[in-house]
Amino acid sequence: MHGLRFDRILTGTAIALVLSLVPAMAGDQRNIDALIPMPEAADVPPPSIADLEVPVIVTVPSDVSTKPATVTAALPTPEPAAAAPATQPSVAQPAAAQPAEAAPPPAKDIAVAPPAAVVPAVDAPVADALRELVTGKLARMTDRKADRAAIEAFYSGRNYAPLWIANGAPSARAKATIAHLNSADEDAMDPADYPTPAIKAGAEPAALADAELRLTLSALTYARQAQIGRVHYSRISADIAYPLVTPEPADVLAKLAAASDVDAVLESYQPPHTGYKALRAKLAELRGNKSDPNAGRVVNGPVLELRKDKRGNAVLMEDARVPALRERLGLPAVAGDSFYDKPLADAVASFQKEKGIKANGALTQATIDALNGRRSNTAHDVDIIIANMERWRWLPRDLGKAHVVLNIPDYTLQVYNNGASIWKTRVVVGKPGQHATPLLSETMKYITVNPTWNVPPSIVYNEYLPALKQDPDALKRIGLNLVQNKDGSVHISQPPGDGNALGRIRFNFPNKFLVYQHDTPDKYLFAKETRAYSHGCMRVQDPAKYAEVMSGLGMPGHGYTADQIKGMYGRSEIDLRFTTPIWVHITYQTAFVDEHGKLQIRDDIYGRDATVLAALKNMDKRVAELPVEHSQPNYSRPNVRLPDNYATNNGPSFFERLFGAAPATPAPAQRRRSVSRTTVSR
Repeated sequence: MHGLRFDRILTGTAIALVLSLVPAMAGDQRNIDALIPMPEAADVPPPSIADLEVPVIVTVPSDVSTKPATVTAALPTPEPAAAAPATQPSVAQPAAAQPAEAAPPPAKDIAVAPPAAVVPAVDAPVADALRELVTGKLARMTDRKADRAAIEAFYSGRNYAPLWIANGAPSARAKATIAHLNSADEDAMDPADYPTPAIKAGAEPAALADAELRLTLSALTYARQAQIGRVHYSRISADIAYPLVTPEPADVLAKLAAASDVDAVLESYQPPHTGYKALRAKLAELRGNKSDPNAGRVVNGPVLELRKDKRGNAVLMEDARVPALRERLGLPAVAGDSFYDKPLADAVASFQKEKGIKANGALTQATIDALNGRRSNTAHDVDIIIANMERWRWLPRDLGKAHVVLNIPDYTLQVYNNGASIWKTRVVVGKPGQHATPLLSETMKYITVNPTWNVPPSIVYNEYLPALKQDPDALKRIGLNLVQNKDGSVHISQPPGDGNALGRIRFNFPNKFLVYQHDTPDKYLFAKETRAYSHGCMRVQDPAKYAEVMSGLGMPGHGYTADQIKGMYGRSEIDLRFTTPIWVHITYQTAFVDEHGKLQIRDDIYGRDATVLAALKNMDKRVAELPVEHSQPNYSRPNVRLPDNYATNNGPSFFERLFGAAPATPAPAQRRRSVSRTTVSR
């Protein structure tokens, strides 16, 4: 028995010597049994891997592929040998054997280690050079601590086997990654921000290791900036707040190492939204000069309208522009038909109503101008698309199964459910300057019917208090109540009613900017094409219908119709609390693709495009993506002098009045109650 064991040890030693002479080429599928010498005794079966009384380690090549893993056996360490010539690849020494007197485990109990990266002999010098770079010089290559920590852990965990180098040359994974980074401009990013090294086959190990690490750093930078943006939104304006989620560098590296398609991995960090992808396609069209600036335009001509003869019979006007008009309005084409009929006139009337034009169904010059918009300026449009694609990166990747998107420059609000737009209306937004509507993502948690208007501090101190000094009775005449708290701050409110500045409904999504959506008594503003008149909040054209849609989504099975909402109108606040909060995204899309596939460009009313483009082009890239703090205004004014007939009260904060509990001692007309569907009469 001892003799057989000794023979097997000798056999294993022979195997190790043979394997050390075989180049460790990835994908070499030779049969290891062919390397095991057959014993001379006919009655002794040939030894197998399971018969060798030594640990077995399963390894995989450093570059992921469909090639099978190489199986090697860890054998006793030989005596130190003379140093190999400099040109000979270094081979890692096997682990030390167990003491001779230790009893070997049964063959069936031999443990197989989990797959781990093992450096092929040809790439061992690169791994050695990479180890030196990672452990010694990495800090000089990047100042991002998170990247350094992830890189150190990643490479040490794979024995410094290179990710991008295979057999002394760039792997297929490296080539695909380099191609993706070099085409970053397709996603409105600058390829120069993600430099790709030249990986030359057969280059010196130090050069290959340096290229390996630089490509890793560029891939990490690309993934991060694709997901959260090249410029942090706080460097654009203080009134932007989105919940950015930075990808973990360790996760990025793990995905790149495990994926068979690294192009798909890198693409996954770009915004997945339909609106973003549509802009990406338009950017490619404009850069490729594939778009015709006159495509889809309706040429000028005489007014087209429905007419009747003296007997009252319909007379259809015929015009060569009708087919283009049908296409522009999304109507099905009618072969050989160029008559301006009633379905077409109705579609024109709907478009006119949406654009604030007199909805008479006649194709007037004003209607043609609105249909065509402005003529395309390719260079300008490319810049505007780039700015908008950058802003898309600030938005949450998951907008919510049900969500609201309010587009400030388009003055519209749309409700989406299951990926489809289910309702749309007009809005009035904040005036440019200090009253601009902020950009944010928050959840709508409840609707208030018959809201109290708690006047924003900016209006209190900048507008109402100066007016009060000139006319102490001005606020009382318009139904506003004023109190001064013990800390010196002033609170002004307006009770519910027909004349309330918020109208009859307020839509609440608590946020640090203290803005919300609401009804308004000033309905005439919705007829205007440009609708930036508010102090920052958003006025909704049809609030009762909006409340119906949102209560149906936020209170599944217990929503209210518009008529039921209107039946609640009175002088007491009623909160309709959602069981399912709904995401509300306030966006700034000056470029978007409409439902007809046409690129729409809107006026940059807040100057955000210019600011974003300037930051992308001129800001120091080392700080561009880092956030900056903005101080919030302090409206506590202890030295405010009020007329003696105003009472003082130490009430709740403005935020609590707006989104939280009601005042401590509310007047009967301001009483608040929270209801469910079953407690409101129909």
